[in-house]
Amino acid sequence: MSEILFLAHRIPFPPDRGDKIRSHHVLRALAAMAPVHVACLADNADDMAHEGELAALAASHCLVRRRASLVGAGLVALVTGQPLSLTAFASGRLARYVRKVLAERPISAIYVFSGQMARYVPARFAGRVVMDFVDVDSAKFAQYARRPTPAAPAYMREAWLLRRFEARVARRATTSLFVSEEEAALFRARLGPRRAAQCDVRAMGNGIDTALFDPAGVAPAPEMTSAGPQIVFTGQMDYPPNVEAAIHFARHVMPLVRGRFPAAQFNVVGRAPARSVCALDGENGVRVTGAVPDVRPWLAGADLVVAPLALARGVQNKVLEAMAMGRPVLLSPQAATGLAGSDGTHFALSPIASEELAARVVRLLSDPRRGQAMGRAARALVCERYGWDRMLAPLPQLLGFGLA
Repeated sequence: MSEILFLAHRIPFPPDRGDKIRSHHVLRALAAMAPVHVACLADNADDMAHEGELAALAASHCLVRRRASLVGAGLVALVTGQPLSLTAFASGRLARYVRKVLAERPISAIYVFSGQMARYVPARFAGRVVMDFVDVDSAKFAQYARRPTPAAPAYMREAWLLRRFEARVARRATTSLFVSEEEAALFRARLGPRRAAQCDVRAMGNGIDTALFDPAGVAPAPEMTSAGPQIVFTGQMDYPPNVEAAIHFARHVMPLVRGRFPAAQFNVVGRAPARSVCALDGENGVRVTGAVPDVRPWLAGADLVVAPLALARGVQNKVLEAMAMGRPVLLSPQAATGLAGSDGTHFALSPIASEELAARVVRLLSDPRRGQAMGRAARALVCERYGWDRMLAPLPQLLGFGLA
């Protein structure tokens, strides 16, 4: 019986942030197909506490806590000429486990989640390799590098090295996956026509658990009791694009919104808020929650969910969650990339410029009936188009388990 090796840069438990949500559902789908052996890393003690859940699903596993500092990983990257994204996730113990599993088990396919884990795939492995890049990371770092910050040269180095690495990995892989057709097209363009013709590059979108994210029976968070409208932003709050978006909305958009709705509240909901995000708490009606046990009550209590991201790669889990909860959602064009539906029916679009964004917020908050209709249409859309079963249906064929 054929078996699968699954490599991930973070343990897929708990599924409470974008990358871990996708890896969690992919792993479950793979485990339903064949025995799966899992090699992954943990960022901290909280991640390590979920090892039992991983053990219950996997045929075998190796979970390694990342202990190397970014400074140390950076020095190794400079000395070896590698991207920091690779050296930050290096583990001899993980490499030994991979070699042992490949030597002892009938592994016919390797599923690699996130580009930095491709380093663990042996050149001599003869089976299928599915490389789930999710996003074009090198393009993300190139965008960071275009901003006038002291880190710009480091970002440019990372972008250049990662682009070369991604191209090598795509040539090695049987299939390379991205979270949207837009990301897949961007990757093909960066490869160039000749190399792109030699690689199988496809889109496999993110899904949503519509049974879990169902507004029926979910009460608003008890903290959301003020009379004014409740605006919600969710996400990993030390992730730079989320930090940027929250600060911009709090400092430049909320004062304009509160000119029309003086009691409006902006709830920034998500773990590990950066110091600059924490500093927003209490300013212009802003509440920074930090980590919450369940994001659904905060979505249930929202009059409007916003995702005004200047930089976004692929379909955003935060957007699907809000839509599944039947909330009206206001998106930047970047955050709407790869999303089915239309502006004004399933969600609202606005540039992130302060006055335009504030004006669209005010229009939506001024017409609750329209917002409710938008929320109903949003939930109907995600229930129809974005179930995980539908999104992951290609996996058996990609891994060779759907062939006659």
